[in-house]
Amino acid sequence: MMQTKGYIFDYGGTLDTGGCHWGKKIWHAYQRENVPFSWERFREAYIYAERYLGAHRVIQPEHTFRQLLQIKLRLELQFLRENGSWTTTDDLCDGICERLLRTLYDEVMTITAHSREVLTRLATEAPMVLVSNFYGNMPVVMREFGLDGLFRQIIESSVVGVRKPDPRIFQMGVEALGLNPEEVTVVGDSIEKDIIPARSVGCWTVWLKGEGWNDDLADESIPDRVITDLRELTETE
Repeated sequence: MMQTKGYIFDYGGTLDTGGCHWGKKIWHAYQRENVPFSWERFREAYIYAERYLGAHRVIQPEHTFRQLLQIKLRLELQFLRENGSWTTTDDLCDGICERLLRTLYDEVMTITAHSREVLTRLATEAPMVLVSNFYGNMPVVMREFGLDGLFRQIIESSVVGVRKPDPRIFQMGVEALGLNPEEVTVVGDSIEKDIIPARSVGCWTVWLKGEGWNDDLADESIPDRVITDLRELTETE
């Protein structure tokens, strides 16, 4: 891999969970609550909530990540109750939601603190741009976790009207850096949404390997480099 002159980072699943897909992270939190429904039913609830938020302007620009996460959890729990997967009282449901929220948010705070440490070091070496499929509140989230000021530009799908895996969103990131694609390294947790489209526009790619949405083995020959911790970006291969 040539000397990187600029970085493009994914956000969700990369900077906030260390490579773990958000669906799996939430599911593990549910498991710790000993919920009586299956992974398959949870998958349906997770997909429902994601699609609902994608189709409706529920998340507002001023919403924090904590507020966003609470909305997602409530949508999932509502789906599970309305579709007969879980019969429980309102009080019990509210209690579980609050415990899930507290646990997950604390985990994100810890992981993003680690990410911030790595990013702060990288920012002294090369400019960085954030490219994310998100809800229009990314600047607030950046401030919430102390990541504001580290990125030259934030390119957010709901703002620019292009979503991963469309390669055009990565081309926007390259242009924001003012570099040629072959001078840019893209770092993300998804082979399909980050690595493949970034490679298609000519960028170098680093896959942050973690627990994926599916159990299928990923083709590790696709990215130029595979890491399991962002700190590896500051180390010589």
